[in-house]
Amino acid sequence: MVRKIVGLSFIVAGLIWGFALRMRGEAGRVEAAGMAVGSQVGGENDAPNFQNAHVEKRPVRGTLAEEVRSWSSGTTTARWLGYSVTEVEGDRVVCCSNWNESGRQCGVCQLEGNRQGFNVNSSGAEKSTVHLEGSQRLAVLIRAENGKARKIRVFSADCAADGGGKKVQWLEGVKDRESVELLSGYVRAERANGENDESLGRGALTAIALDGDASAEKALESFVEPGQPEWLRRETAFWLGEARGAEGFRVLQKMARNDPSASVREQLTFALSVSKEADAVNEMIRMAHDDASAQVRGQALFWLAQKAGNKAVGAIDGAIQNDPDTEVKKKAVFALSQLPRDEGVPKLIQVAQTNRNPEVRKQAMFWLGQSEDPRALEFFEKVLGQ
Repeated sequence: MVRKIVGLSFIVAGLIWGFALRMRGEAGRVEAAGMAVGSQVGGENDAPNFQNAHVEKRPVRGTLAEEVRSWSSGTTTARWLGYSVTEVEGDRVVCCSNWNESGRQCGVCQLEGNRQGFNVNSSGAEKSTVHLEGSQRLAVLIRAENGKARKIRVFSADCAADGGGKKVQWLEGVKDRESVELLSGYVRAERANGENDESLGRGALTAIALDGDASAEKALESFVEPGQPEWLRRETAFWLGEARGAEGFRVLQKMARNDPSASVREQLTFALSVSKEADAVNEMIRMAHDDASAQVRGQALFWLAQKAGNKAVGAIDGAIQNDPDTEVKKKAVFALSQLPRDEGVPKLIQVAQTNRNPEVRKQAMFWLGQSEDPRALEFFEKVLGQ
């Protein structure tokens, strides 16, 4: 049951700790070829398949910021403005969340109403419901009402979108660079409101994180500077691991060693766990061993257990033997319970038999009891028979 709950935590929509979804995408890289992405502009076929919407398409005039400012200032009733940008490299589809008897699937993106979650599905996703051969363009939709932009939605441009009967202004020829500039302004303007799940800044951050332009890398790095709010550093860290590849890992490693907040460093352990970079595991191991905060060390052990592998298992064993904090040792025992059974159950039995700390032995026996593994039952029979 514990493993099922942990697995669910990886896919639940949201970006903050305790709300994070398990999003695993192929690492995005901005290389020499990627530098040309900023000059690319959307084509006439980049708009989603709009349903139940009054859509007007036209080329962008002037800068994107000017367009959006003029459009939003003239709104009274709710309406939407949209455009597409080049999506960061990676085998993923950003789709909207629908639920039915068979579970979560990609479905029509509802611009209006309450069902507005989204998924990032990578190469490990169900191929029957997610088509990874789709568009490499990302649709960005801005909702405005009473003269002000209020919300941002992001999904792959080949998704279908239900406009809820609203007007949609679709701009063609938007430059990626100008989108990053516009959205960065929204992120910075919402510094104090970003904890709100529906905040404009949060939607803008997601759109920047998935934008393939080189300017997106610079914007994300600016969001994790020490003077930025903790919510912004935490959420940006997730996207650096999920979508930004080697460059994202470079920034995460710097944060892991220098960010003054234990809360932020705790989130970094998760961000590193979703990174595809080989050195991410090594950095998680370093955090599990060396971080000044026992809470951070414990979280690093938890996410190491999800990665498994010999390096991760060695770090967990080392924490049980050597960490000076009993609570960290107990979290390391829990981490053993999250390993594949053929690895975790024998190690839990060993800890229950040999560890000198009674609290640690008790914790190992508890998780053995939760495992429902025949080897655990055999162990308990021996203990009770003595």
